[in-house]
Amino acid sequence: MAMGELMRKLLHLLPSPLAGEGQGGGSLESESGCTTPTPALPHRGGGRNWGRAAAFSIAALAGVCGLGFGAGYVALEEIGPPDLKQTENISTIVLDRNDRLLRAFTTDDGRWRLPVEVSEVDDRYLAMLMAFEDKRFYQHGGVDMRSMARAAVQLIGNGRIVSGASTLTMQVARLVEGKYERSSRAKIRQIGGALQLEHFLSKKEILALYLRLAPFGGNIEGVRAASLAYFGKEPRRLSVGEAALLVALPQSPEWRRPDRNPKAARIARDRVLQRAVEGGVITAAEAERASHEPVPTARRAFPKLAPHLAEAEVIAKPAEAVHHLTIDRGVQRALEGLAEEQTKLLGQKLSAAILVVDHMTGEVIAHVGSAGYLDDGRFGAIDMVGATRSPGSTLKPFIYGLAFESGLAHPQSLIEDRPARFGNYAPKNFDEDFHGTVTIHDALAQSLNIPAVKVLNAIGPGKLAGRFRKVGVEAMFPDRSLPTLAMALGGVGLTLRDIATLYTALARGGDVTPLIYRMSDLKVSAEALIHGKQAERKRLMSPLAAWYVTDILKDAPPPLNAKAGRLAYKTGTSYGYRDAWAVGYDGRHVVAVWVGRPDGAATPGLSGRVAAAPILFDAFARLGERRAALQSAPAGALRVTGSELPPPLKRFRENGVEAAQGPFLEPRVAISYPPDRAEVELETDDPVLLKASGGVLPLTWLVNGAPITSDPRARQVVWQPDGNGFVSFSVVDAKGRVDRVTVRLKPTAQLVPMAAEAQKR
Repeated sequence: MAMGELMRKLLHLLPSPLAGEGQGGGSLESESGCTTPTPALPHRGGGRNWGRAAAFSIAALAGVCGLGFGAGYVALEEIGPPDLKQTENISTIVLDRNDRLLRAFTTDDGRWRLPVEVSEVDDRYLAMLMAFEDKRFYQHGGVDMRSMARAAVQLIGNGRIVSGASTLTMQVARLVEGKYERSSRAKIRQIGGALQLEHFLSKKEILALYLRLAPFGGNIEGVRAASLAYFGKEPRRLSVGEAALLVALPQSPEWRRPDRNPKAARIARDRVLQRAVEGGVITAAEAERASHEPVPTARRAFPKLAPHLAEAEVIAKPAEAVHHLTIDRGVQRALEGLAEEQTKLLGQKLSAAILVVDHMTGEVIAHVGSAGYLDDGRFGAIDMVGATRSPGSTLKPFIYGLAFESGLAHPQSLIEDRPARFGNYAPKNFDEDFHGTVTIHDALAQSLNIPAVKVLNAIGPGKLAGRFRKVGVEAMFPDRSLPTLAMALGGVGLTLRDIATLYTALARGGDVTPLIYRMSDLKVSAEALIHGKQAERKRLMSPLAAWYVTDILKDAPPPLNAKAGRLAYKTGTSYGYRDAWAVGYDGRHVVAVWVGRPDGAATPGLSGRVAAAPILFDAFARLGERRAALQSAPAGALRVTGSELPPPLKRFRENGVEAAQGPFLEPRVAISYPPDRAEVELETDDPVLLKASGGVLPLTWLVNGAPITSDPRARQVVWQPDGNGFVSFSVVDAKGRVDRVTVRLKPTAQLVPMAAEAQKR
């Protein structure tokens, strides 16, 4: 006998008062407090006849159980397991390394329905649920005949509905069906569905379906989504009052929504507490305390940690419902707060990005893409971890590392920091000064530009770019041009992810480890290592060269109020004050920090040391006990003074470098801000700061060819524009040398589309 035929025969058992679907409906609260669809009682007359009919109907429903264990049982075998496809439509979730929720996404139809297992829910909630909804859940076969018989007797004796007989399994059958009809036919379908569920699924599986599908008001479904929405916590540890409220809500989810009707929610919760006391689940004292717990009056936002990364991973693998990342939620939350706090102190439009990598394994522990994902003023939706920017001086350690590896230099080798030119290229130091003869150690520790360009000239920019490519980092050059000496000062495009990858080589003794974002990839890597199938090592430089660089970087002067020597780090500032960088590492982690404007606009005074370095040191402090000491010196390290070095290493050989003559002895006058072809954002009545470097005082400033008032002894001037558009700035020094730039002045509102376009690229 097919299930459809079985249901049709059972429907004939019902008298017309229950079968009529157009007579209005009410709700019947069972002994457990669940809502069972029933017809409304007549207002006058016919009460006794209706009561007899209803009693007969309930008895008929009870008869389904007998049929279910007889002929209906055979029909279930013929039909097969229940169709649970509708229940598979769950929210996509992103979890951290310890299975803690980072972010959740609504289902296709806009519902919050998070996956949850019975073991992930508080035991007291489950006990209250059974006491209130279905005391004999683990004894009956889907339909509780004793409850049905009792309901019929109570109805006949009292002339009204006192309790119903709907079980948890019957409720699950209704939820699986997805229809919410108030009719006897719907009840019959629920009974048949309950028998089918009990036959093919275990009690634990049925309970798991209820925990996932039960309605809790609005677009909230399932106990996990409800616990997060109303209490901001996972359902593993609920208070007694919280557990009772979650038990009460599904019976009338819209009426009892605490964010809309907290009074009704409180009354329903207290009724559950009373029933829990009667069932011996909690004590009267616990119920009394729980009754004084506040009822939430608003929904909470779902977690949205590592939002940029979460979105990218979901897009990359859309078929997966659960994404396990290597992110540590505690570290991620702390560093997102750090980025937001610090950028508010630095400027209104500035953003920040932070990447934390365990360089022992390659696991990404934190990925902060911006200073505020929802902060439109800072273009927070743009993930700056993957944005291509100029890295400033952060590549200098690799230049010196290759020189150490090639035997061209030693940290104590002497090098000249004097004016020099390479063809038409004449680099300058950031501080506009020259330091004479210095050691390679001091040149890198103080981030001097001219020595770095000299060393890169010796090893070749092509070799540096080739090493990067060998380890999987593809440097971007303007218009696909060949690498030039400008690489030493940031004349190349790299991402924060690229920079972090390169610095893992310094931290690991020369070997680069690929960054891992997914726990599944980490597992594959670990299994390969166990079976001796470790991937071929990607070596950026020798272990000795990497240690020499580390030994220098740990001596770099730290920011104010920070202790030196605990980590090796380097800062960088891109041309035109667009990007500020700080990258550091200890014996376990690499932390990379970027600060700037996502739209590429310049920020006067922005530098790696002032803006990014404090965030770097604070980030390491927030790693807490995860810190580890730097690696010790490898075998063969030459730890001597300069006078003790072999003659070829005493002084760096500057082959192909021309000493600057004539005017090169004095740095040419140049406009350092704003940079040429920049777009400068202006609020109403904002002035423009003009800064010059080099040249001989006094300086004369011109705007669109007309001189402006300025202090001839100063290298900067404040000019008040009278509108927006293109403006030409010129500066002339005492010897008549000139530098010119053309910039575009734009109001704030016009820069928003630029950021959106940058995100597309």
